[in-house]
Amino acid sequence: MDLSTTYMGLKLKNPIVPSASPLSQSIDTAKVLEDSGASAIVVYSLFEEQINHESGELDHYLSYHADSYAEALNYFPEPDEFKLTPYQYFDHIANLKKSLSIPIIGSLNGISTGGWVKYARNIEQAGADALELNVYYIPANPNIPGSEIETMYVDILNEVKGNVKIPVSIKLSPFFTSMSNFAKKLDNAGADALVLFNRFYQPDFDLEKLEVVPNLVLSTNWEMRLPLRWVAILYNNVKANLALTSGVHNHLDVIKAMMAGADVVMLASELLLQGPVRIKEILTGMDEWMVNNEYDSVNMMKGSMSQKAVAEPSAFERANYMKVLQSYKLLW
Repeated sequence: MDLSTTYMGLKLKNPIVPSASPLSQSIDTAKVLEDSGASAIVVYSLFEEQINHESGELDHYLSYHADSYAEALNYFPEPDEFKLTPYQYFDHIANLKKSLSIPIIGSLNGISTGGWVKYARNIEQAGADALELNVYYIPANPNIPGSEIETMYVDILNEVKGNVKIPVSIKLSPFFTSMSNFAKKLDNAGADALVLFNRFYQPDFDLEKLEVVPNLVLSTNWEMRLPLRWVAILYNNVKANLALTSGVHNHLDVIKAMMAGADVVMLASELLLQGPVRIKEILTGMDEWMVNNEYDSVNMMKGSMSQKAVAEPSAFERANYMKVLQSYKLLW
């Protein structure tokens, strides 16, 4: 079976791309990912907080939190707790490029423009084949309108795109009033790909210490429903490639993503749970399913279940909401 696909101009042997996670911190683990069938790797993110600790400069967007910023610093790791300093991160990308034959995608995680442009150039110079902008921003200030948040994303994308030559994707959260319209704005601004969706990790309460504590819960299959719907809606409505992330755990998940219109799937939770060799099992499952269902290639199935391709396009909108509620059977 032909599992090849194209993502941001990169020719990939299959659609499975490990997303930014601790798996890429080790060259040896990255090699196992490649040997198991990963077609590209998104490197563990360089965080804006690392950049700020390094340079001591804060962009004007952080002034949104000016009244509480000093206290907020307590929630950031100390500089020596970061896995890599910015320049160690660039060296790590260079070493990955020397050690692997698959594309390497750098990742910047933050909310401002200032340091991003400089460090995007550094990532490019280190040899990355592409760059993913992970704009991780919770608009908690009630005085900031949604339009300003959208403008911030577009400004970040424009600034980075204007200063690097490698393709640039942007990872989005699902929390926008008009996702289709916003996706189109980013598409018009030159995004080479949209990554749907960012998982905003939710804090928990420690009732003994009465503290807010971080709490990482790995994804489950049901979380794939949200990005699956939006990939299906955006397919052929934007020129940018589409990457589906969150909730991908097996070969059927990958096939669903392709049918919705995704060019690649990005996964981390399943690999953290099962190990890098899980990729080989997923690829084997895809191959067997395609043989049994008479699909010769990934491209043959791509977009076949998108909103524009199905008999009931409204199934992705409100009509399906009514059908789901009416179909539920009480279990007692």
